[in-house]
Amino acid sequence: MAQKCSSFIPVWGKAAIRGARKLVLRLLYRGKGRWCPVCCRPSRRFSRYGLLSREDAQCSFCRSLERNRFVWLYFSEQTDLFDGRKKTMLHVAPEECFEHRLKHLLRDGYVTADLLNPRAMVKMDITNIQYPDESFDVIYCSHVLEHVIDDKRAMREFHRVLKSDGWAILLVPISVGVTYEDFSIVTPQDRLRAFGQEDHVRLYGLDYVDRLAEAGFNVKTVKPPDLFAEDDVVRMRLTPASGEIFYCTK
Repeated sequence: MAQKCSSFIPVWGKAAIRGARKLVLRLLYRGKGRWCPVCCRPSRRFSRYGLLSREDAQCSFCRSLERNRFVWLYFSEQTDLFDGRKKTMLHVAPEECFEHRLKHLLRDGYVTADLLNPRAMVKMDITNIQYPDESFDVIYCSHVLEHVIDDKRAMREFHRVLKSDGWAILLVPISVGVTYEDFSIVTPQDRLRAFGQEDHVRLYGLDYVDRLAEAGFNVKTVKPPDLFAEDDVVRMRLTPASGEIFYCTK
């Protein structure tokens, strides 16, 4: 297998490239029209992102998206995640914009998991989690369950490994009124037509909360306007693409 070109670049060269990129970004996005709460950087605007190319969506510095910024604000202002007390946190399918920040804050209590991503600390099938009951104070899983055939079993597993006084944020995109799934749809092409993405197996609706409740969770749903002033929503681009936060407790 051919090596990636970047593997031939020395460490000092990679550092120089990163430095040059940061300088270009500072010049290109210099301004104060936008604010990213994840990396705490102002910018003139956010960059385009997505298959449908959303304008003003991604922070050019830390690459956070609308939902990432909303979640980070919620972590910071509405939970005890950063209160300095020792915690164990399971982060499924870790986002790069969060990963090193959470590792720095939580140290040995932070565990990343994924079924396929080799960067994750633990290989994990969330329908059969390899940890004992009540292992984690916090569980965070964003936009994963729509890829999982037996999502209800995964929800029960999250409930099982969450401590009795812990909390979980389990995010999915809500795109229809009632959840739609058809397990006879199996090819990537057919899934793209039915669910909007080749590796999705359902479209979640407003009854997602009922699925979480069936797994044993108490659920609180929060949207950006519930917590933040309109000026802050605009400045941080907490658009409808930010989605909703589903805060789950036992």
